[in-house]
Amino acid sequence: MLALVTSLVSLSARSQETTPPDTTITSIDVDLLNIFNQKTPRTYRVANISVIGNRFFDENLLLSIVNINVGDEIKIPGGDNFSKAITKLWKENYFSNVEIYITKLEGKNIDIQIAVTERPRLSKFYFKGVRKGETEDLAGKTGLVPNRVITENMKISAIEAIKKFYAEKGFLDASVKIVERKDTSFNNMLTLDFMIDKGPKVKINNINFGGNTIESAKLKKQMKDTKERSRFTLNPSFDSAKIVQADRYTFEEYLKDYGFLTYSKTKKVLDPYIRLKLSGAKFDEKKYIEDKENILTYYNSLGYRDAVIEKDTVYHAKNGGLNIDIKMNEGRQYYFGDISWRGNTKFSDSVLSLMLGIRKGDIYNRELLDKKLHPGADGGDVGSYYQDDGYLFFRSEAVETAVYNDTIDFEIRLVEGPQATIKNVRISGNDRTKEHVIRRELRTIPGEKFSRTDLIRSQREIAQLNYFNQEKIGIDPVPNPDDGTVDINYRVEEKSSDQLELSAGWGGSIGLTGTLGISFNNFSIKNIFTKKAWDPLPMGDGQKLSLRVQSNGKAFRSYNFSFTEPWLGGKKRNALTVSVYNTKYGQTYDPLTGAYDPDIANTRYISTTGATVSLSKQLKWPDDFFSLSMGINYTRYKLSNYAIDPTNLPGFENGIVNNINFRVALQRSSVDQPLFPRSGSTFMLSLQVTPPYSLIDKNITNKANPYNFIEYHKWRFNGEWYVPLGKPHGEEKNKQFVLKASAKYGFLGRFNPDLQISPFERFQVGDAGLSNQFALLGYDIIAHRGYPVYDVSDPKVNPDKQTANQYFTIFNKYTLEMRYPLSLNPSSTIYALGFFEAANGWYSMKDYNPFKLRRSVGLGMRFFLPMFGLLGFDYGIGLDRFTPGGGLKDAARFTFMLGFEPE
Repeated sequence: MLALVTSLVSLSARSQETTPPDTTITSIDVDLLNIFNQKTPRTYRVANISVIGNRFFDENLLLSIVNINVGDEIKIPGGDNFSKAITKLWKENYFSNVEIYITKLEGKNIDIQIAVTERPRLSKFYFKGVRKGETEDLAGKTGLVPNRVITENMKISAIEAIKKFYAEKGFLDASVKIVERKDTSFNNMLTLDFMIDKGPKVKINNINFGGNTIESAKLKKQMKDTKERSRFTLNPSFDSAKIVQADRYTFEEYLKDYGFLTYSKTKKVLDPYIRLKLSGAKFDEKKYIEDKENILTYYNSLGYRDAVIEKDTVYHAKNGGLNIDIKMNEGRQYYFGDISWRGNTKFSDSVLSLMLGIRKGDIYNRELLDKKLHPGADGGDVGSYYQDDGYLFFRSEAVETAVYNDTIDFEIRLVEGPQATIKNVRISGNDRTKEHVIRRELRTIPGEKFSRTDLIRSQREIAQLNYFNQEKIGIDPVPNPDDGTVDINYRVEEKSSDQLELSAGWGGSIGLTGTLGISFNNFSIKNIFTKKAWDPLPMGDGQKLSLRVQSNGKAFRSYNFSFTEPWLGGKKRNALTVSVYNTKYGQTYDPLTGAYDPDIANTRYISTTGATVSLSKQLKWPDDFFSLSMGINYTRYKLSNYAIDPTNLPGFENGIVNNINFRVALQRSSVDQPLFPRSGSTFMLSLQVTPPYSLIDKNITNKANPYNFIEYHKWRFNGEWYVPLGKPHGEEKNKQFVLKASAKYGFLGRFNPDLQISPFERFQVGDAGLSNQFALLGYDIIAHRGYPVYDVSDPKVNPDKQTANQYFTIFNKYTLEMRYPLSLNPSSTIYALGFFEAANGWYSMKDYNPFKLRRSVGLGMRFFLPMFGLLGFDYGIGLDRFTPGGGLKDAARFTFMLGFEPE
């Protein structure tokens, strides 16, 4: 109640007092009684102001709101001071009643009393009729807080938030009622019970189009987040559409159109009965509005630039779902007419038209025209061609010059501007990595012409270093039109790229087992003796240092060291790698006793010692994605009562074998980033060859140990392609499906037909590829998910074993992977994959059959953690492992990987 009252008494009752006030009238002030009945307005001075009824609000705060102070002059009657004060307090929404009393009149002085009734406050609130997990979500959505003033707006907002919460989950008919209860523990406090009835989940039943010549199925496909639900029924419900005629495709029309010859028409005739959808069918009004825009965008891409949605409606169907009717007005379909050029001096009209790729008579698509003119991420447009030649200030505008019938002519006006020269190149964010390590990777050099391609390539090279968060690499060209130059600012965010491997255990009779491995991928060897550089280690020069020690008691031990300088000399990309390794594997199983005896490893073992020096050089032809590497390797094998190849070399158990080989490899890599490539490819062709000792010395074949110096030529080819599928999405627009296709080949040959092919450097195929990653026997491990290690070429023969009796001299492997990133955070890059794989091995070209392969399918996950490298697992099903009476369990296999992705 809003009131302005004159009081006949000097004191007013306070609502908070528990004892009734004395209301006996002892005197009457006639002047005060008639103060509002005066014929002539008089001006009064406020002598005193008081506030009653306020429990939570400070009196001074309320007086500041009413804006009436002691000493103010008020005209009575006729003044609006009191009405304005009451309105201001009422707008605060904290009071259910406001009154102003004049309690005393002495001459021209008046005393004022402001009486307020505070609204009740919220003590507690409960959500009834919902699950506990939803209660926690609703508390945050409604914004309810104890001790908050309860207003109608607050209650309405809470109800709307609850309904919106359930509408997003598909409960469009949710109802909410509020029950108020007094909290007896506190004065003027209420408990609110929200009685929620979610109702049934409402899904979209049918989406009906009218007025369209474009197939309704194609229009529905443009609605990314508004989909029809799946169904399977023999008694479909045909609802009458509200504003369009429902598009029903009868079986007679299906036969007349020979629809059984096409998938789309078969799907259309079956739609009322069978509809399979993998996506959800809930209705979201916000996304529905976006999908209507998607429909119009699709129409525009087909030349219907005047297309509009005349009207649409959403209504309940008979089966409880929702139907959506959309009435289209397509308008006329337009085509491109003559396209002329104006302002071009760098390229001729014919060259620009070829770049544009749009011809007279093509369907009109304004979005495509703009995309072909302005620089885009994929390049291949007119703007990119200009910017690649330094024209950073290039601008273009397509102007319609004529519209006749269904044809539109354009004049494309160009402002080429001057060629921009790179002035300054700045780098920020490199807290650990030294600036010269980044700067030597850049293709943008001060003093050279600006090139968009060089900018993109520089970003790729920085990402390939793997020292920075690949999603946060920023490039900001700052043009300076006054002098025709451009400054380029690179922003990076450091991440840890070092790896630590640590494990330990006790193996009973084996003894202590463990692994200690550490890799520094951004090391600084020149600062190793500088004390202040140890913070905690000398870092920042881009060098790689790796140390690893592994022991399995007397059964196995391994020492490995490697160092890589990626820019030998500091001027060109010439990578020098030096590695040294030593391993010993002993057989601890005693076939005579059938027991394990670690002391047997002292007399039955194979020991491997080796060193490698290689040099890699970046090439400029055919392009600078190519590199050529050459290396010399020496490996010494010592056999002590150890049968290296009992199948082909029976009796060869003792002796020394030397392997001196030269390896040359030609490689091309254009992948955009190392951890989760989205585009690009990698190819590698290599030859590893030893001197042909048996051709030089004919007596080698007659020696007791013809393999004192082994000879062979080994050929390898690896090819990988990465293709992004669909448009990037997610909060940072960096998530999308990526298809990886790879092919691998290997061949090991001999120089002398009188000698067996080398027992070393062969190919082990199958299993996860985790064992022998440190050149124990000198064979390459080719993983095959879903299969154990196998040593026969028949795909149907797959005994479950971990080692092979002999190793292949030829192999093929093909892989298709569909990848999707779950997290691209530098602290944990995670992606899921599904794969199809086919591989096999052979012992001679006579038996070689590239189509006779073992096939497998499966799913997997990959986790890249900065300190531990790669962690991954796959669940593979060997399609050729199924046997009569055998189940999925007998054909499936889990495989794990740690530290690296096996071949």
